[in-house]
Amino acid sequence: MYILLAILIIIAVPLIMASFLQSEYFIERSIVINKPAPEVFNYIKYLKNSVYYNKWVMLDPDLKKDYKGTDGTAGFIYYWDSNNKQVGKGEQEITAINEGNRVDYEIRFKKPFEGSSTACITTKQRTGNETEVSWVFKGNRTYGMKVMHFLLNIKKVLGNDLSISLHNLKTVLEKQ
Repeated sequence: MYILLAILIIIAVPLIMASFLQSEYFIERSIVINKPAPEVFNYIKYLKNSVYYNKWVMLDPDLKKDYKGTDGTAGFIYYWDSNNKQVGKGEQEITAINEGNRVDYEIRFKKPFEGSSTACITTKQRTGNETEVSWVFKGNRTYGMKVMHFLLNIKKVLGNDLSISLHNLKTVLEKQ
């Protein structure tokens, strides 16, 4: 009897806690890169460069990639497909570019789950040759996604992944 009650509590707690999470999520991480903002922006606006710094792209050396359109312009789409469940299958589209300042994306996930989110990367000139780069992910989540986000602590996991990717970007750009 106590075992059954404990199992019910273990199941009920995440289901109840998830109902209190907001429908919209927002994750942002930033880093300062010792390069001028135009140089940093001209690198990040090309999605094909993400193979050198994006943690998710770098997880699978056998990642299948395809592209449609002109990289570095609105409408360019990068398709990926992987057997690695952390990478999955989906597409990322550049939806807008504010030249020198911001690149907006829509990310559409196909596997291991269906969903979409928006993201943007911004650059801001600081003193001297320092550039602050910020990467933002946001989106809406269904109740099922709320449960998954609660159980997996997605905000922390995605935040760490963004930080790793930004550190990779800093390393790549500062070696040039």
